[in-house]
Amino acid sequence: MLNISIAKPENGRCVVSLAGRLDTATAPLCEQKLLPAVATPGLLVLVCDMSGLDYISSMGLRLIFKVRKALEAQNKTFLMIKLQPQIAKVFEIAAALPREAIFTSLEEADRYFAAMQRKELEKQR
Repeated sequence: MLNISIAKPENGRCVVSLAGRLDTATAPLCEQKLLPAVATPGLLVLVCDMSGLDYISSMGLRLIFKVRKALEAQNKTFLMIKLQPQIAKVFEIAAALPREAIFTSLEEADRYFAAMQRKELEKQR
């Protein structure tokens, strides 16, 4: 389950809050809500508050990168704030990965990211 809250844009900035799981099941709904926000007239910066996001899959990563790319194409800025340690680790690893596909399937990528997030959560305990 994913809760998506989009604040009314103010001074060129819009804050989107995500809470729960951003995965294969929730990414389509999230995309339906985020992409119109990207096109908001007068928007300069989209801030994604991820303090409540517990899990992200490869589909969630794909969506975040898609939103960022759409904003950058319009000379707008995308910021992520308050990432949980396991989510920050996924983005750290994803940034270090080569652009070529290194997983044989989405399922393999999701298993990898899920295991890595569990490991990061265990470190926090």
